[in-house]
This record gives sequence, structure tokens and C-alpha cells, in this order.
Amino acid sequence: MLPTFLTTLVTALSLLIVDLVVPGVNIDNFVAALVAGLLIGLVNGSVKPVLSTLSLPLNLVTLGAFSLVVNGICFSIAAFLAPGFQVHGLIAFILGPVVLSFASTLINNYFTERKILTGTETTIKDNAQLPSS
Repeated sequence: MLPTFLTTLVTALSLLIVDLVVPGVNIDNFVAALVAGLLIGLVNGSVKPVLSTLSLPLNLVTLGAFSLVVNGICFSIAAFLAPGFQVHGLIAFILGPVVLSFASTLINNYFTERKILTGTETTIKDNAQLPSS
């Protein structure tokens, strides 16, 4: 539960950065960013694999560039479902997910370096001992 919340929090913070940087992306407040972050995670986990599979021939022909469109579609679906989160225009459609990914990576790296986002699964692996024979 905690890793999901932390991932949603990082996505919400990244969305606030996207709101500042990308014209056409509007987020009303932090609560709207949290809801949008949760919905982006749900859409990326459920809709994106289906869209990626269906668009595989186009992705092969465009050498992967069509994945920007798939990301934009998922970003727009989340914006449609989340109150207080709007995406307007082609620039926001294409550039929004790219900036979101970049900002999310930077925030994740920052928290990981400061050992804020170390999950329990890594602690268990580090403390696990091999059984003796």
C-alpha cells in the first residue's frame, strides 16, 4: 500500500511540474494532481498495454515514434476521467507525457538517493540470508 501511495505522490508532484512547463496542461490543485496521478497509474496499467499491442504494426513502421501517440492517448484518457485535470492541444498531448516521465524519473532518483523511497522488498532482500546446507 505504501509503495503505491508513494508512486502516486511522485506522479502528482511530476504533474504539477508538467502544469508549469507544458502549455495546455492545467491542474486545478494538489488534490486534483493526486487523483490524476492515481488515474494515470490505472490507465497505464490497464489501457496502455492493450493500445500498445494493437498499435504494434504502426510502432514498427514508425520505428517507435507512434508510442508517443499511445502515451498521449493514455494521458488524455486520464485527463478526461480526473476532475480538475485538463489537456488541451497537440503540444500538451505529445509533450505532456514526455515531461511527466522526465520529471517523475528525476523525483524518483532524488528520493532514492536520499533513501526516502526504499521499499520494504529491498530491505527484506538485503537482510535475507541463504540457508546453510
